[in-house]
Amino acid sequence: MGISYNKMLKLFQERGITSYTMRKEKIIGQATWKKIQEGGNIDTKSLGALCGFLDCQPGDLLEYVKD
Repeated sequence: MGISYNKMLKLFQERGITSYTMRKEKIIGQATWKKIQEGGNIDTKSLGALCGFLDCQPGDLLEYVKD
């Protein structure tokens, strides 16, 4: 599996963050949102923007899951 976004998705749900919120605040684009939802790869620029917006560290959002 590789990188899991489950922590991030849980945080989004807890804080009521939607794709609309991300677009409105210009944090990440729709394509990046979709990659997160589907478990795809996102770049470090997007990860940095998310950490800034959510006031957290990358480890709060991601975890490595051994295949």
